[in-house]
Amino acid sequence: MKAIILAAGLGTRLKKITDNKPKALIEINGKTMLETVIQNLKNQGVYNFLINIHHLGQSIIDYLTENNNFGVNISISDERQLLLDTGGAILNAQKFISGNEPILVHNVDIISNINIQNLVASHKNDNSIATLCVRKRNSQRALLFNNSMHLIGWCNLGTNEFRWSTTPHKEFEMYAFSGIYIIEPEFIDHITLKGKFSIIDAWLEIVKNNTYSPVRTGIISGYIDKSEIWHDLGTIEKINIAKQTSR
Repeated sequence: MKAIILAAGLGTRLKKITDNKPKALIEINGKTMLETVIQNLKNQGVYNFLINIHHLGQSIIDYLTENNNFGVNISISDERQLLLDTGGAILNAQKFISGNEPILVHNVDIISNINIQNLVASHKNDNSIATLCVRKRNSQRALLFNNSMHLIGWCNLGTNEFRWSTTPHKEFEMYAFSGIYIIEPEFIDHITLKGKFSIIDAWLEIVKNNTYSPVRTGIISGYIDKSEIWHDLGTIEKINIAKQTSR
């Protein structure tokens, strides 16, 4: 299985640390975020990676070289000239995504013990073009699903903004995105957005246009993750919590 690790973020919420270090190389109990994700996925059978870089990107390249890529195959998607956001990064990885197997996409600042094989099994069972890993947790931003766990919208509870794939729904399930998802290679063929854009915009656009291969019946589905360990390392406070709970 192949995996894309999104590591190009600016880390603006970690400004004191990321002025001189990319977020991917911040250490949690002696191990960088990037190593943690690579080793976790490697232990679950993933050996082919693409990692996108932007802020202080050369230091990530040097770090991987110094550690012999942690024993896996790694390609670099270089966004140092232009940060493409979470959607543009996927479009830019089209060559890596091509093939006939699903691709895992994993944010570098997420630590979890999710069972990837269970996620893949759910993805294949639903016959989805994409499966989004979600959790029931407090978050102002959430993905909205119907009772079949098919994506129908997105919301920001802080601003009371709701975006629907088609018409507004009165009944829906609300889950927070976990920073992990799976796509089929043909997923990228249905993205019409260009340049820099959010992957959420692409998800909603694809559902709205309903441009799926005839063999796909699951559309974009949600997988409810109930694993014991899950940390978003986007702020200093959250990093400190992860340090205390993952020793």
